[in-house]
Amino acid sequence: MTVVSVENVSVQFRPQKHSLLLRQRIRNLFKEDRTEMFYALRDVSFTAQQGECVAILGQNGAGKSTLLSTLAGVLMPDAGRVRVRGRVGALLELGTGFHPDLTGRENLALNGALMGLTREELDERSPSILDFSEIGSFIDEPLKNYSAGMRLRLAFSIAVHVDCSVMLLDEVLAVGDTAFANKCIVKVHELKAKGRMLVYVTHSLDSVHEICSRAIWLHCGRVMQDGPVAEVVGAYADFMADPHRRFRDPAAAVE
Repeated sequence: MTVVSVENVSVQFRPQKHSLLLRQRIRNLFKEDRTEMFYALRDVSFTAQQGECVAILGQNGAGKSTLLSTLAGVLMPDAGRVRVRGRVGALLELGTGFHPDLTGRENLALNGALMGLTREELDERSPSILDFSEIGSFIDEPLKNYSAGMRLRLAFSIAVHVDCSVMLLDEVLAVGDTAFANKCIVKVHELKAKGRMLVYVTHSLDSVHEICSRAIWLHCGRVMQDGPVAEVVGAYADFMADPHRRFRDPAAAVE
């Protein structure tokens, strides 16, 4: 069953202009803004099935996080259509939805509510979330005292205990120790076995091989390749090894 459908999606942004002089800022208010728009995503299309884990690869600025934001519904495309069947669980950025002055337990309640858990569901799942996170007594400490790895543990633990059809994970295994990263990979396989569809953004090609069967390579907002992990990772690695190729848009010739 298809749970994600992305049809000819494009997203454009206008570069921010930073002027140091107040008179220049005022002058710009009365001038037509002719700043050229750039494409964060350009005519991106793909579908994904229930139980599939799809890796999104690409350099910084390739459009990976923008794509996840459109799937999560926090960013509307300028063109095209995104359709997602069921609830979406998103871990788009470490600490999103957390408040540094609240305790871990209070942030658990806040983040769980933001991800759609009812009070009854939160009470029922909190023990499992705390057990998985392995934070222990630190759960009652302010989040500002947490290390990056501890924030990851709590954020990931909450995300994987939300009943959702689609899970969006943005670089969540890049922070933390190896033991917890392996535990997360096992959990991802469990979610796949339960029919969850996962979209995984990462720069770690090793983890892609471990948890994904398919990869989509983005470059300059375009889909360069979509297919089996081994093929796409190989092509992407070759591309990244050539500095003369990776700093230009190889698809520009099609325009």
